[in-house]
Amino acid sequence: MKEIILLGATGSIGTQALEVIKNNKEFKVCAISAGRNTKKVKEIIESFPISYVSVIEKDDAETLKKEYPNIEFGYGESGIINAIANYPGDVLNAITGIAGLKPTIKAIELKKNVLLANKETMVVAGDIINKMAKDNNVKIIPIDSEHNAIYRLLNNENKKNVKNLIITASGGAFRDKERTELEKVTIDDALNHPNWNMGKKITVDCATMVNKGLEVMEAHHLFGFNYDQIKTVIHKESIIHSMVEYNDNSVRAVMYNPSMISPISYALLGEAKYSGIEELDFSKITNLSFKEMSYARYPMLELAYNVGKVGGFIPTIYNASNEIAVELFLDKKIKFLEIEKIISDAVNEKDNYLRKLNNLDFNIDNILLLDKIVKADIKNRFIRR
Repeated sequence: MKEIILLGATGSIGTQALEVIKNNKEFKVCAISAGRNTKKVKEIIESFPISYVSVIEKDDAETLKKEYPNIEFGYGESGIINAIANYPGDVLNAITGIAGLKPTIKAIELKKNVLLANKETMVVAGDIINKMAKDNNVKIIPIDSEHNAIYRLLNNENKKNVKNLIITASGGAFRDKERTELEKVTIDDALNHPNWNMGKKITVDCATMVNKGLEVMEAHHLFGFNYDQIKTVIHKESIIHSMVEYNDNSVRAVMYNPSMISPISYALLGEAKYSGIEELDFSKITNLSFKEMSYARYPMLELAYNVGKVGGFIPTIYNASNEIAVELFLDKKIKFLEIEKIISDAVNEKDNYLRKLNNLDFNIDNILLLDKIVKADIKNRFIRR
C-alpha cells in the first residue's frame, strides 16, 4: 500500500485528492494538514484511517485531541513539518501561497517525492528546489492542470524536439469585460469563475491573470524552457489544459472536462487510471475557441514574464505583493484594480526592498525574509490609509 501525506487537506485540491484516494484502495492517507475548518477535518478523520493531523491553531488541535484520543495532533508550521518528518509516504502539497515552501523543502531533504499543487514553491525558489531534488533523487510531479498536462506530454520526450509550451487560460471571471468595466467589480464578481470551483485566492488570481503569470514562471523551472518558449492563450472552454508544439509545427494537447480529479489522479498513479469525471463527448462539443492574450488587458501577465526573466529575488516580490494585495481585496480594504497597482509598485521598488535584506545571498532564509518585508510594508501602508 502506498502512503500519502496530504497537506492542505480541507482545500479544493485536498478534497479532490481524497476522492481519488478513496477510489484507489492501494493508497493510504497517513497524515494530513488543514486550516481552521475543523468540521471538515472531522469528516476526513471519520472517513480515512489517519494517524496524524496538523491544524493552524493550538486550541483546535487540543480540542480535536480530546475527541479523537487515538490520533496524534500538531499545529502551526512545526505541526506540518512533523507530519512530513515522522510519517511515511510521498507528500502531496496543496497548501496555498508561500506557506507551502518550507514543507516542500523538508520533503525533499527527507528524500520524499513531492506531488506539487503549490506553484509558489517553484516561482520563488525554483532553482534551489531543482538542485535539491536532483541531489536527493526526488521527483517533483506537478498537479496544476496546465503543468500536469505538459508533464504528461513531455514524458519520455526529447526536449530538443520541442518548439514551444502553450499554456491555456480561461480568462477568469472578468474575461468578457473591458478594463473600463473593472472599476466597480465586487468580491463576489471576482469569485464567480465561469469554469472552475477553486479557493478564493486562486480565483482572484485568475481574474487578474496573476495565476497565469505564476504558472509561466513555474513552467520555466519545472520543464527548463526559456520564457520565450512558454506561450499563453485564452481558451474559454478550459477543455484543452496545455499543449506542446514541436519543431515540425505539429501540436499535441491534453483534453478533459474542467476538473482537478484527472491531474491529481495522474500525479498519484503515474497513469491515466481513475478520473471520476464526465468523458468528453465530441459530438456535442460545438466550439473550442482561442484568443490571443492581450497584455494591455492583462498587464500582470506581461509583468510576470519580465519578472521571471530577471529572476533571483524579484519573483518573490511579485508573489508577496500579490498575496497581500489579494488579502486586502478580500478584506474589502482595496478595490480590484488596486491589486495590479500594488504589485507593479512593489516590483518597481525592488531595490528598496532588497536593501532591507542582511545580504543578497539567494537562499531560502532570504526569500522568506523578503516575503515578510514586502507584505509588512504594503499592509502598513493600507492600515495607515
